[in-house]
Amino acid sequence: MIDLHYSATPNGQKIAIMLEEMSASYRVLPYDIFNGDQLTRAFGRINPNHKLPAIIDHNPDGGGEPVTVFESGAILQYLAEKCGDFLPVSGASRAVTLSWLNWQVAGLGPMGGQASHFLRYAPAGQEYAVERYTGELNRLLTVLETQLAKSRYVAGDAYSIADIAIWPGRASAFVLGVDLARWPATHAWFENIRKRPAVARMMSRADLAAPAKYVGRVQKLDDQEWSNMFGAANQAAVTEE
Repeated sequence: MIDLHYSATPNGQKIAIMLEEMSASYRVLPYDIFNGDQLTRAFGRINPNHKLPAIIDHNPDGGGEPVTVFESGAILQYLAEKCGDFLPVSGASRAVTLSWLNWQVAGLGPMGGQASHFLRYAPAGQEYAVERYTGELNRLLTVLETQLAKSRYVAGDAYSIADIAIWPGRASAFVLGVDLARWPATHAWFENIRKRPAVARMMSRADLAAPAKYVGRVQKLDDQEWSNMFGAANQAAVTEE
């Protein structure tokens, strides 16, 4: 049994897809990040960074105490090594897969997140920030389009954790107003993966679905929600352990 500490963001969805691909036995423990569920001391013992997702593997390879993993890229690599799939064991293909995985977690994901923040949450008058992050997001999508124009999957001929990492962000592209038709190779790749049984299962599960306030294009947060997400409560969680 694996506990999935979960919020229905792209980072959470990528782990849910991976667990479905593995046909793993897992339990979803949902968190309302606007309500500040992730800011408790109890969750800080699971992830000291107080961000989702995180997993606890109660049946780790070799036995022993449960294993806790946080950060989505680390979780994907851990699960791939646990199930022996979606990540080559060695050589150039492994290096390429890990390169694209890290490209997502270090580049595409954070830039998309910042673009989302300034477009959806920030007060008016943030034109430079919007231009900065949407421009970088478009640059990164061009990198992805170029790769997928010459490769069936992101890291080559085989579906991998690199695809799993990237796909949920494309699924929420409408939130940022990204025109999928502008990226034909990426759009074809997105549709191909959307048809995978594991992805369809993830998308159909009620306990993995995103509430409306997670996906609306413009969000109005009250003072407490802002504090939990971006302000004093978010800061205090890591200073009061």
